[in-house]
Amino acid sequence: MAVPTPTDETRWRCTLCGNLTRFDVTRSSKVVEYVHLDLAGAPKVEEREVLSETIESVRCRWCNAVDQIELVDRPSAQV
Repeated sequence: MAVPTPTDETRWRCTLCGNLTRFDVTRSSKVVEYVHLDLAGAPKVEEREVLSETIESVRCRWCNAVDQIELVDRPSAQV
């Protein structure tokens, strides 16, 4: 089951305990990377392009609930 990705207007919330800040996220990505090897052979990724990405599961760090995540509105930053 794919989990919805938060946007600029939304964020995750655990439906069981109310956590808004700590989650373990399992995701699958397909990427193209430009890897530069130094003279000793140590690799360094200099460019990364994400072709596709899917969030497979989200676990709440507070109560360990798996896939009990909903999207809620972010609080407005109006002063």
